[in-house]
Amino acid sequence: MEEEAVLNFVAITSADPEKAAQYLRLADNNLEQAIQLYFDSPNLDVGGAPSQPAATGSSNANNPIQIDSDEEMSDIDAGPATRSHRTNFEDDEAMARRLQEEMYGQPANEEVRAPMARTTETLVGPGSNWGPADAEADLDAMVQEQLANRRANRARPGIFNQQTSRSGTSVWDEAADSNARRRELATATGGASESSSKSNMLAQMYRPPFEIMFQQSWDKARDEGKDQEKWIIVNIQDPAIFDCQILNRDIWKNEDIKATIKENFIFMQYNKDDPRGSQYVNYYFQNRDSQDAYPHVAIVDPRTGEQVKIWSGPPVPPPVEFHAQLHEFLDRYSLNVNAKNPVATRKPEKKKVDVDRMTEEEMLEMALQASLDNSKGPKDDDPDALTKGTTSIGKGKAKVEEEPAPEEEPETNASSADPRFASISSSVPYAAPTGPNITRIQFKSTDGKRVVKQFSLDDPVRRLYEWIKAGGWEGKEGAEFDLVFLSKNLLDSLDQTIGEAGLRNAAVNLEFTE
Repeated sequence: MEEEAVLNFVAITSADPEKAAQYLRLADNNLEQAIQLYFDSPNLDVGGAPSQPAATGSSNANNPIQIDSDEEMSDIDAGPATRSHRTNFEDDEAMARRLQEEMYGQPANEEVRAPMARTTETLVGPGSNWGPADAEADLDAMVQEQLANRRANRARPGIFNQQTSRSGTSVWDEAADSNARRRELATATGGASESSSKSNMLAQMYRPPFEIMFQQSWDKARDEGKDQEKWIIVNIQDPAIFDCQILNRDIWKNEDIKATIKENFIFMQYNKDDPRGSQYVNYYFQNRDSQDAYPHVAIVDPRTGEQVKIWSGPPVPPPVEFHAQLHEFLDRYSLNVNAKNPVATRKPEKKKVDVDRMTEEEMLEMALQASLDNSKGPKDDDPDALTKGTTSIGKGKAKVEEEPAPEEEPETNASSADPRFASISSSVPYAAPTGPNITRIQFKSTDGKRVVKQFSLDDPVRRLYEWIKAGGWEGKEGAEFDLVFLSKNLLDSLDQTIGEAGLRNAAVNLEFTE
């Protein structure tokens, strides 16, 4: 039976029998899956067959990808806590990177093709009306056929190029049937997730966030954003760039980030060659041909269509940092018709260098840095960065440099006049919390300095003040300050717990009173 499968594999793929046997072993002698895996990854180095059966989860030097027994497939839907056989997370990432390079990369020994001959052509689109009626019909049919061929020639679906789900978001809910999720995952990957337990695990790990995607047109998204007063957040990915896969693995699956997006944003994600995202890419993503511009994440105002914030290029921020940046954005911007959003108060800074006063070492360092910068592709500038030259006050309002400071705001910037601030102890040292209910809180001062500390969700909000008053902020010992979260002064919540005040993984503004 195995010899017959090898012969059929060789007849269909023209591969040598040894490689055919390797792919059949990898697919547990399933001929269709082995052929699918071969066409998806023809250069996959699966190694030679071991001399004797290996124990589940073991590895050897000649077979760097050791496929676990398919009997472990039943553990996949039970959740990460029950999968004791799962290998180290870093090993999974290394293997995922290698598989992705083999799928999208160019073989080292492949010759560079000759330059394309110069041609002169005329660009036409659907509905072209040149010449007689019969010629018009033929020309339009040719254009439609070419467009259909381009759509058909898009990259094949796979673990790192999963196609958008068409069955809605309910199948990805926690309460949904695990078999339905598995079938939907197989559809999204073109069957690649069913080849082995390892492939299924990787497909789930790098699955796009289908459950929070808005799967209608760009115009529909803007209408929805206007009606619900929600921002539009767009993610354009290049499946061949692993940093885009890290977004799917770490950022979009983070529960706190997902909750923030569901409440405040309309989320859209497209691959760079997806025709459905062409409207956004053509109008907003000017550096789409630069690999250093990926991953691309942007926030758009649904009312005006203006890009107000952009994350462009690597490295991908940690989930805690990205979550804090989302809340910082929501604290400064608002879709309320009565709110005044920040505007650019400065131009991009250009450093003036006096070469005549530079030493030889400084000139060499500058030349090296310029060489490194020239080797990188362009990125998109963040328009929000040009609004941060001054201190922001309150939600949806920006303080301009020429604007005089308000004289009477005792409830916001007069901590010394509030007896509650004076009653907070300044002699309680910080102690790292222990126990299960631990969260990270980011503190950001008006000068841009950021500090992340851990606290227990059961600690009172007073504990945040005690840490800073006890010298937790370097250079500000004894200074008076306010802690503001989503335009709310936390002095009003001193006796609430950190969890009750909604400060789980929060970004808190620290404003010192001058």
